[in-house]
Amino acid sequence: MTTFAHGTDTLTRDALTVLQPGFTGTTAPDWLLRRLGEGLAAVGLFGRNITSPTQLAALTAQLRAERPDVLVAVDEEGGDVTRLEVRAGSSYPGNHALGAIDDPELTREVAHDLGRRLAACGVTLDWAPSADVNSNPGNPVIGVRSFGADPALAARHTAAFVTGLQSAGVAACTKHFPGHGDTAVDSHHALPRIDASTEALAARELPPFRAAIAAGTRAVMSAHILVPALDPDRPATLSPRILTDLLRGELGYDGLIVTDGMEMQAISATYGIERGSVLAVAAGADAICVGGGLADDATVRRLRDALTTAVRTGTLPEQRLAEAASRVRSLAAWTTARGSAAPQPPSADVGLGAARRALRLTTHPTAPNAPGVTPLAEPPYVAVLTPVANIAVGDETPWGVAAELGRMLPGTATGSFSGADAGRAALEAAGARRIVAVVRDEHRHPWMAAALDTLLAARPDTLVVEMGVPQAPPRGALHIATHGAARVCGRAAAEVIAGT
Repeated sequence: MTTFAHGTDTLTRDALTVLQPGFTGTTAPDWLLRRLGEGLAAVGLFGRNITSPTQLAALTAQLRAERPDVLVAVDEEGGDVTRLEVRAGSSYPGNHALGAIDDPELTREVAHDLGRRLAACGVTLDWAPSADVNSNPGNPVIGVRSFGADPALAARHTAAFVTGLQSAGVAACTKHFPGHGDTAVDSHHALPRIDASTEALAARELPPFRAAIAAGTRAVMSAHILVPALDPDRPATLSPRILTDLLRGELGYDGLIVTDGMEMQAISATYGIERGSVLAVAAGADAICVGGGLADDATVRRLRDALTTAVRTGTLPEQRLAEAASRVRSLAAWTTARGSAAPQPPSADVGLGAARRALRLTTHPTAPNAPGVTPLAEPPYVAVLTPVANIAVGDETPWGVAAELGRMLPGTATGSFSGADAGRAALEAAGARRIVAVVRDEHRHPWMAAALDTLLAARPDTLVVEMGVPQAPPRGALHIATHGAARVCGRAAAEVIAGT
């Protein structure tokens, strides 16, 4: 049996190689550095690990001092889902804004700029883009993370994003295969199910993934969803029919297959992360993402031992694990070669410019005191109708227009409201001030729509900013659809309101 540094045997080393764990803290813990020496080949970073570009660059340098070709992954979609700017909000609008503009060259430019920012910090694998077609308006987890509801539009922008990101030397990981758009359940909480025919899936869900593969995406992430037309028994992450027969066979994909987070309830509550990880690798997955909620050495040991035991007992073919580890190392070699060029600084303007182009304004000139797009002269009251954040987005990233309006119109006041009395409470808090009501997916929240009813009935001159999917009919003296809640989307809307 071949041995390596630290006395690690081949089987154990391969088991460590296929893991993509997270950790806590802003520097690498000793246990993680030790596992890198033993064969661990990838690390996942989250908002908890990042405080600034300088700190992130130091962290990735610390990891590479132990293993020069380590894959450093991050869930940086831009838009609502950001880890680089988790405490400030993203400098880039998300997919839905880019889809609303429908300029694939702009999408490529935004992704390239984002990739340059990641590369400059030492990140080499981005768990993005989301290629999901947002065919279900009630979807609680995709929404503005999707380019849109049209498969052809989603396909051309997915390909453009992959091309732009990888041209900056950062590997793209197109997700969530075979498509998470037609779900009404968040897989962070339970196992979603898509009851669509194979013909419908081929026409709707698969075109963006075909486009990503044609564009050369280096990785694809599986979805924790049950698709009975493809496999009635196992979710996609654990399904040989979906990962091997469909993705590898029919679609001809030969790059890295990464699982979505195995600690998500869709897997952990039904199979457990150890059995789930073994089944995922056996089904065709090459890398096990686990670290969003489980981020310690004990988890790494449990998964390592589950994989080696499965091989030794015949549950998992040794050649399948070796093949998976080989794909991880191949991607690591690609990123190492691409990262040899000196990183260029990102542009300060491409994200904001895109956010401005994504705005859609609807005026109602018959409303009393309707301003059209006439700027406000006095500081308003910003009433934020706040839904519960989904786990992918998180609740620590600020959103809205109040902060930006406060800079442009000093004295702007704000409050957050939710529930049955949100509209009445917002009216009382606003007093005589002009109201700017900020909503996020009004169509998915009856209480939010009712709150707007209350506000507009009492104050028809209210301005409405929709920062989610603009599915509900526009209303208000001025309705601004931003197609996302990134910081730059808020700034672009505030510029219109304040006339700057």
